[in-house]
Amino acid sequence: MRTRIVALSVAATLTASAAVAQYSPGQQGSRNISIVAHMPLGGAEPLMTGSTNLAAGRMVTNEAVDMLGTRTADITMEQELSRPYVYICHRFAPTGFWIISIKEPGKPKIIYDWKIEQAELGRGSGALGPMYVKSKGRYYFLQTFQFQAGGPHVDLGAIVFDVTGLPDTSKVKEVARIMDPGHPGGYHENYTYKHSSGAALMFTAVTGAPISHIYDVDQVVASGGKSGLVGDVPLPTEANPAGATALRGYHDMYVGFDPVSQTDRFYGAGAGGYYVYDVTDVKNPKLLTSITGISGVQYGHTFVVDPTGRYAVTEVEYRFSPLRVFDLKPGLDGTVKTISRPVGAWTANWKNYSHNMEVRWPYVFVGAYDDGMHVFNMMDPTNPYTVGYYDTHDGPDGKPTQEKAFGVWSPQIRNADGLIVASDFVTGFWAFKMEGFDGWNGHQWGLPNISSAQDWDNGPDGLKKKVTS
Repeated sequence: MRTRIVALSVAATLTASAAVAQYSPGQQGSRNISIVAHMPLGGAEPLMTGSTNLAAGRMVTNEAVDMLGTRTADITMEQELSRPYVYICHRFAPTGFWIISIKEPGKPKIIYDWKIEQAELGRGSGALGPMYVKSKGRYYFLQTFQFQAGGPHVDLGAIVFDVTGLPDTSKVKEVARIMDPGHPGGYHENYTYKHSSGAALMFTAVTGAPISHIYDVDQVVASGGKSGLVGDVPLPTEANPAGATALRGYHDMYVGFDPVSQTDRFYGAGAGGYYVYDVTDVKNPKLLTSITGISGVQYGHTFVVDPTGRYAVTEVEYRFSPLRVFDLKPGLDGTVKTISRPVGAWTANWKNYSHNMEVRWPYVFVGAYDDGMHVFNMMDPTNPYTVGYYDTHDGPDGKPTQEKAFGVWSPQIRNADGLIVASDFVTGFWAFKMEGFDGWNGHQWGLPNISSAQDWDNGPDGLKKKVTS
C-alpha cells in the first residue's frame, strides 16, 4: 500500500476516512500487518463531566466523558531474543509497571506487576518513561516518575531495578532511588544510551527546568542513587524568553552516535523547538544546531533522526499537526543559524495527530494515537508515504476541539526479528509483524547500524576502537 501523504490527494483523503470509519470484521488494518498478540491491560476509567480524577489532579469540565483513567502508557522492549521481556507503565494511581514475557510471542504473559508504595495517594501521571540498560553483565530497568504536589513522592525522579534474574521475578530488586528535591515533579521521560566512552548513561527530562540530567547508571547503582549525576544538557536561553509565563524544559530526547565526526549527539525536543548537542564530553555539551521558528510550533514534543543523523522526524502535541521532516545538514554545516522549514510531512489522518515514533530506516513506526499503529517510508524525506497500519483503538476518537487523544502511545521494534510491539492507552498491549520486515540492521541498507536499540556489549556502531600492542 503506497498512500501519498504530503499533498491532500484523493488517495490520502480516502485513507484518512478509512482510519476513522467503523471497520468490517478483519478490515481495520492493512493486509501486510498481522496481529501476533493482543492483551488488554485494564483499559480506561470513563469520568463524567463534573467528576474529579485525583491522580490527574483535574476536573472534567468540557466533555461528557473523558477517559482520564487511561492507564497503559510508555513501553520498552529488551533486544536480545534470549531475554523476551517488555516493560509497560501503568500511569495514574495506583501507578507502577508491568513486565510482560513474550517468550511465546503469540501468548504474552504478565509475570510481574509492581506498584509504588502509597500508590493510591499519588497525584499526577506517576510512572512514565521506562528504559533498560545492560552494563557489566547486569540488566537494569529504569523507571522515571512525575508526581504532583498534594501527595507522596513529589521529589522522586527515578527508580532503578536489577532485573538480571528474570524470568525469576523473586530476583527483581530495587537497587537505587534517584531523588531530586531541587526539581519537584520528577522526570517526564528518559533515554538510555551506550556512550562512546563505554559508560551506560540515562538522560532525563526534568520538570520545570531548562535542562536534561545525564546520569551514569553504574555510579547510580553503586551509590544507591546518592550520586551518578555527571552532567546536564541545557536549553538555549532564548528558548524561554523573558516574560514567559512558565519555565519550560525538554520533553523527549534521542541520543545517537555520529560515525563521521566520532561524536555522541543529543537530540532534544522542548521549549521553542528542537536542539542538537554534542555530548561526547558530558560535562561540556555543545550546541550544534537547532530547529526553531517553525510555523505552528512553540514547543517540541518528540525528536528522532535517521541512522546518519541528517534527517529528523519531529512531533508537536496538538490536533491537526502532521509529523514534520527536517534536513539538519544546513544547520550542522553552519550554513544557517537555525532551521525553520521542514522538507516533508506525514500524517495518518489530518483530523488527528500522532505521538511517539521509532526509526528503522527507511521505515518510521508511529504511535498514531486514535489511528493506531502506522508505518511510513521516508526513503525520500520530501515525500514520505504510508506502507502499513493497524487501528488498535475501538472507541470514539477525541473530538476535533479536544486535545485529549486515545489509542497507541508508543511502538517499539526488536531488531533481531522485526517484532513490533505497541501500547494503547485503552486497549492495552499489542504485537505485530509487517510482511517483508524480518529484522533491521543498518549495514544491510548501506547505513550505520544506529537506532534506539543500543549495542550494550560493544558500544556505538562506527566507533573507532583504540588498538594497543
